[in-house]
Amino acid sequence: MDKKYDINDLINMMAALRNPNGGCPWDLEQNFATIAPYTIEEAYEVADAIDRGHMDDLREELGDLLLQPIYHAQMAHEQNLFSIHDVIHDITDKMISRHPHVFGDSDAADAEAVNRIWDERKKAENKGGDSALGGVTLGLPALLRAEKLQKKAAKTGFEWPSTEDVYRKIDEEIQEFKDALTTNDPKKITDELGDILLNVVNLARMNGVNPEEALRQGNNKFERRFKGMEADYKEKNKDLSDASLDEMMQSWHDQKEKERKKTA
Repeated sequence: MDKKYDINDLINMMAALRNPNGGCPWDLEQNFATIAPYTIEEAYEVADAIDRGHMDDLREELGDLLLQPIYHAQMAHEQNLFSIHDVIHDITDKMISRHPHVFGDSDAADAEAVNRIWDERKKAENKGGDSALGGVTLGLPALLRAEKLQKKAAKTGFEWPSTEDVYRKIDEEIQEFKDALTTNDPKKITDELGDILLNVVNLARMNGVNPEEALRQGNNKFERRFKGMEADYKEKNKDLSDASLDEMMQSWHDQKEKERKKTA
């Protein structure tokens, strides 16, 4: 029977890769900064597998993601900072502390109550410092970070009364962006475009939509339809780049109609 590897085998394998005596030359050259991009990439590949509903790919991508904390912890262990066992202890301890309704005497009737408990525990831990906006990681994707900052601000009462107010604010910001374009000032133009995006994130949040997920789905839809256009033109022995814009737009609408019929 083939051996079934467990977490300890993964830990030992990573240690062997980083062993100066006989380890992998590439792995030995790495540090926290060089591995960090891979950590982020693997998280997105997990999300992609989930979006596609492909469980075999999800199993593989979860393995790739699991390797990342093992990798970082091995490097930390080499510097006598902490080990993977410390990491496991800390996260287990934190999750038990933040779920007193499961591991303690508190009650939580619904998800909203759980969120309140979570926020109270985080506040008690002083993870965010003195600011209500504390604890939002700078390294998050911009849309996700904007949503988290706005959620924290909203808890203080800093929130538009309705989405209609946000619509008006977006219209106002679009006009300010148009005005900025007349200045030919790149900094001002970028600043005003940022305000538009920030308010679009606010609109998404107030309507219960995850803006990061919405944009990811939008990207996937754009890619799917564009590739469909290319395939249609290839069947006609034509190149999409030779088509006029009007022809491209008609082909784009054809793709939308095909998708509508599939889902009807």
